[in-house]
Order: sequence, then C-alpha cells, then structure tokens
Amino acid sequence: MNLRALTLATCVILGSAAWAAPPLEVEDPMRGPTPIAQEADPPLISPVENKDIRRMRTYSMQPPTIPHKIDGYQVDKDFNRCLACHARVNTEETQAPPLSVTHYMDRDSNVLAEVSPRRYFCVQCHVPQTEAKPLVSNNYQDIDVILKRLTAPAPAKK
Repeated sequence: MNLRALTLATCVILGSAAWAAPPLEVEDPMRGPTPIAQEADPPLISPVENKDIRRMRTYSMQPPTIPHKIDGYQVDKDFNRCLACHARVNTEETQAPPLSVTHYMDRDSNVLAEVSPRRYFCVQCHVPQTEAKPLVSNNYQDIDVILKRLTAPAPAKK
C-alpha cells in the first residue's frame, strides 16, 4: 500500500470514529439544558439594588458602581439626569458624590468648565448592580487578599 492510500484509509477510519462518537454533554450556564437548535426562555430580570451604599471596588481604577436605580433616567446629547445630583455645583445640596476631576478633562488633560464629552455618557463605565445569582462560579480574589496571604508569617512548626 502506498503512503497516499494509507493516509486516506487512516483519515476515513478516524473520521468515521469521530462521527459515531456521542455528542459531548455540556450544559451552558446561560442557556441551561436547552439544546442549541431551540430557543431558550430568557431568565427573569433580577431586581436592581437600591441601597445608596458605596460598594468596595475590586481593582485599582475601577469606576464606582451605581448604588441606586436609574430606570427612566434621561442621558442623551441634550440632557444628563445624573448631573442633576453628581455635578459639582449640585453635590452640596444632594449629598451625592461629585464627579471626579477627570470627568472635566479632555484627552489632552486640559481642564474644562463642563463635563468632557468623552465622560458625558455615564453608563459607558458606571453600572447599576443587580441581586442576580452568578451564572458561573468565581474564585476571584482581590489583590490585597493575595498580598496579605503572601506576606503573612509562616505558621510555627511544632
């Protein structure tokens, strides 16, 4: 048998074995047990937290999350409802955290009198939180937790 015929025979045998193998049973956390060819029922929408409590940030430079509902807030080129509370001129009355000075800077770090157009649409970076069950397990640890574990003294041997 020549090399070409041997290669062809090997491909046919391996191909038919793969074709006969049962499909891999994997459940997608987002789709659940619904087969790919069928449309899955959408999950229920989780309620948005409305606690007005600042959350801890999980990494350096993370934008703060929105600790309240923003349903119905108008944020478009003509008006930004967030600024009614968070613009620096309003924070003394509303007690809302003021926008960072970076929101008043253009891309060349020039300070502007108004909010920079690139920082105007708040939900590009800031998001409200829901009380949703995680779709997949997560063992994320903050860098401070990891550093504490690495710098902790070793337990004394007996």
